[in-house]
Amino acid sequence: MGCIQSAYVGDLGTPRALKGVDVEALRNDRDEIAVFNPLESRRGEGGSRLGEITCKTDFESSIVKLPMESSQYMPTGGMGTVKLPSGGYELQYSYLSQKGYYPEAPDKVNQDSYCIHSPLGMSLDDHLFGVFDGHGEFGAQCSGFVKLRLAENLVNNSKFNEDSVEALRVAYLSTNAQLHADAVDDSMSGTTSITVLVRRRMLYVANAGDSRAIVGEKKGNDIVAVDLSSDQTPFRPDELERVKNCGARVLTLDQIEGNKDPDVQCWGDEEGEDGDPPRLWVPNGTYPGAAFTRSIGDSIAETIGVIADPEIVVFELTKDHPFLVIASDGVFEFLSSQTVVDMVAKHKDPRDACAEIVAESYRLWLQYETRTDDITLIVVHINGLMDDSNSDAAVQIPHVVQVAGSESNSKVNWRSRNHSARSDISRAQVHALESSLENGQAWAPSAIPHRKSRQEEAHIEGALCDHFLFRKFTDAQVHVLLDCMRRVEYQAGEIVVKQGEEGNCFFVVGSGEFDVLFSKDDENGGVPMVLQRYTAAKLSSFGELALMSNKPLQTSVRAVTDGTLWALKREDFRGILASEFSNLSSLKLLRSIEIFSRLTILELGHIANSLSELSFSDGQQITDENGDLLGLYIIHTGVVKITYNKDTAKTENANSLLMSEAEKQDDEESFSVEKKSGSYFGEWSLVSEQISPFLAIAVGDVVCSVLMKEKFESVASSLGIFSHDYDDIS
Repeated sequence: MGCIQSAYVGDLGTPRALKGVDVEALRNDRDEIAVFNPLESRRGEGGSRLGEITCKTDFESSIVKLPMESSQYMPTGGMGTVKLPSGGYELQYSYLSQKGYYPEAPDKVNQDSYCIHSPLGMSLDDHLFGVFDGHGEFGAQCSGFVKLRLAENLVNNSKFNEDSVEALRVAYLSTNAQLHADAVDDSMSGTTSITVLVRRRMLYVANAGDSRAIVGEKKGNDIVAVDLSSDQTPFRPDELERVKNCGARVLTLDQIEGNKDPDVQCWGDEEGEDGDPPRLWVPNGTYPGAAFTRSIGDSIAETIGVIADPEIVVFELTKDHPFLVIASDGVFEFLSSQTVVDMVAKHKDPRDACAEIVAESYRLWLQYETRTDDITLIVVHINGLMDDSNSDAAVQIPHVVQVAGSESNSKVNWRSRNHSARSDISRAQVHALESSLENGQAWAPSAIPHRKSRQEEAHIEGALCDHFLFRKFTDAQVHVLLDCMRRVEYQAGEIVVKQGEEGNCFFVVGSGEFDVLFSKDDENGGVPMVLQRYTAAKLSSFGELALMSNKPLQTSVRAVTDGTLWALKREDFRGILASEFSNLSSLKLLRSIEIFSRLTILELGHIANSLSELSFSDGQQITDENGDLLGLYIIHTGVVKITYNKDTAKTENANSLLMSEAEKQDDEESFSVEKKSGSYFGEWSLVSEQISPFLAIAVGDVVCSVLMKEKFESVASSLGIFSHDYDDIS
């Protein structure tokens, strides 16, 4: 979440001069990571004790290993290991950042930054991890600025070695003041900041904003999530009261636009805020629209209570803490802390955990929104830590040090105040689905250039079944995905994708062998190194990150033998994900049924998700021996012959059996009709009406989606969309 770009009032909207700063250079430099090496220490500007800075660009390209053996976008160097001498344990970390997908601004830069200073300063027992989520027009520059300056201010603080809490607090406030004074315009831009200082066995977690740090804690056979930070948003009553006392108006966009009463607090919690959270506004204007209550920068928002004072949590590690995670709100928008911990716990390698979490976050963003946020996280495994006989092992509850607005630090018991992850689609996605439903305009897979054999489909499914990108796909989505994958033939020596160029496809190896090549012009005389080999026998696949962004490829792939690849385009992948929430054809048909005609798109989606698929062979009777049905039947393929009498057609809720005027005048008491693909019958059974005599027989092979009466009543009850008295719904 960030700031709303809106009309400014008076001089407040006039950007400060950039004073000749090369903005593009700032944007390019922000992807660097600073790794501090005490063996190559230097004293830079201001007497810095930071080690020499080593830069690595393009973090999502720094993962080397993914499930299904892909290294296409992930060369070596994406993981680090460091030992802490005093604690006798080691930290093994990995990091990944995914640029957001914005259809209206495809060239928008990744505004997230992150830092790993391992070690920090001269002590091998001090290590700093941080994630910075920029927002506003100059959010990328703000997060890049804070990434560099915050660590410098921390390690140069005179109290750094004696008082970690005070040093962190001063570092945040100093960095905020420096950003205000810098050339970068932070009037309507800034960054949230979450940092974890690991010092011997202690964690010092400083938070300003809505990014999050969590630690996994062993409880018997389970690993549970322990929040080490609390999201600072208007959802928190204490933060809401504080910013209101500073003069902020706190309203949702619906309230600002006059769609809801501005005098009534209309929001509940983050789980059900459908993409319209409460935001902060100046008393007499519609800006800045901040969805957070603390940040670095944001000088205008600072006038209404958005402060840089961090909340600082102190936590002691034990042998029961196997890992910690630091991530931007792009991860936690739709994933709970516990879900993230469960995903990390499945992987021995933190690189694999990073890859799965980013991919799942991206998938959920496209499911519930029309865009994705920037997504950034750091996963740190804690290996070999034993309990300290001198420490109080019973003390497992973190405590927060309240430093904002007080002269002295007061310690209070820690209670996590983070809300559940969002579980409803946004208003924008609702509007997009409604528009598609009304206009019939929706993504559709391109024509199938090559009809696949059952063996080919089985091979592709085998390659995808355990892949983190496709693990949550429904059966219907898998069928569409198989149709979208194009067969591409390659001859020995032919280049499939080239290092440095942009990728657009994900590939599954159908036959043959393919080498992954990495080239450095200044090494080996420019001869590329072979990193690994993809084969059909290994069910190899590669190119997953090309499905999420158009980053330059970090390696090449070359055919070793003649072979076949199955290619999935990025636009098709996004189309499949965007249609995950509901099938438009099913929604359209459901809305045409009288009892569902007044439901919202969200309610229709829940009904559609309750459909089950049943198949019938030629001549099979669909009704039971009493002529009853399980529920509502929607015919996908085949024909169903229905036989009923004239009185049956008069049933109030049997619109699918309506007769023409000519049929009504016919003397025949019994009628037979054939229902084809795209039609339905049985809706009367959902409201406990029975029709007799009634007979339904499959003509040829028939596949139907069935909404069973029990499922319908369960969904209707949970959503409160129908009363238990169904007399008034027709």
